[in-house]
Amino acid sequence: MDLSIIIVNFRTYDLTKQTIISVLDTVKNIEYEILVVDNDSADGSLEKLIQDFKNESLVKFIKNNHNDGFAVANNLAFKEAKGEYTLLLNSDVIVNDRTINESLDYIKNNKNIGILGCKVVLPDGTLDKACRRSFPTFKVSFYRMSGLSKLFPNSKRFNQYNLSYLDENGVYPVDCVVGAFMLIDSAVMRKCNGLDESYFMYGEDIDLCYKVKELGYEVYYFGKYDIIHYKGASGKNKRLLYEFYKSMEIFYNKHYKKEDSFVINIITYVSIWGLYYVKLLFLNIKNLFT
Repeated sequence: MDLSIIIVNFRTYDLTKQTIISVLDTVKNIEYEILVVDNDSADGSLEKLIQDFKNESLVKFIKNNHNDGFAVANNLAFKEAKGEYTLLLNSDVIVNDRTINESLDYIKNNKNIGILGCKVVLPDGTLDKACRRSFPTFKVSFYRMSGLSKLFPNSKRFNQYNLSYLDENGVYPVDCVVGAFMLIDSAVMRKCNGLDESYFMYGEDIDLCYKVKELGYEVYYFGKYDIIHYKGASGKNKRLLYEFYKSMEIFYNKHYKKEDSFVINIITYVSIWGLYYVKLLFLNIKNLFT
């Protein structure tokens, strides 16, 4: 089989259905499967999706009785995946025509590529900046958090994180791509032991790219074809806010803590959790008026 497409559903029935349909409508002339993992939605969405696609042999459903996070759910499906390549696809995207086919062709013809990500656009037509990034080293993160990256968006030095000085329609190697569309050689995925389940949500995509590059493979941005990403559709709440900043700490501890000095460690932790509490304060204020 050419490709296994993994989609994780968590209370996004309408969007998940739309994502599945967009795949079925656009993927042509390859042997593939769609594995939909329901992360204990408990809202009837799984049952409705099963009913909607009961006559579609390409779509298979996996029920996860516990919501242990995005990485766990993807790994659960990957154990059953039969494809030579695996596509991790968010449940809140629309796949545009030829995107999957062309992406698959490109990675097949370039065996040095372990992971490939496409161009990701938001509903308003602007680029989802997370679709091509550099690893968040202390220096890269400092330029971003200090606002220097916004002041100098075309600077190779100050905008290393979002790489906005590069052509968004181009094709080139990067440090990491976003988990909303992550095409990976299944053999490489197995060498990485799947996604790191320490991450509940956020960060697992960056971590996987880091591991793939450690193995000697390239991570590529393929900007010729795109998807539309309805970002944050699974909800924005205090738990997800916490997990976002917790993922930063996990990644830093795993890959940079030992290399950086004690002072840099302290600055990093203060920055991560200082930002978290500022964002939490704004979220609490916002909730008071909604």
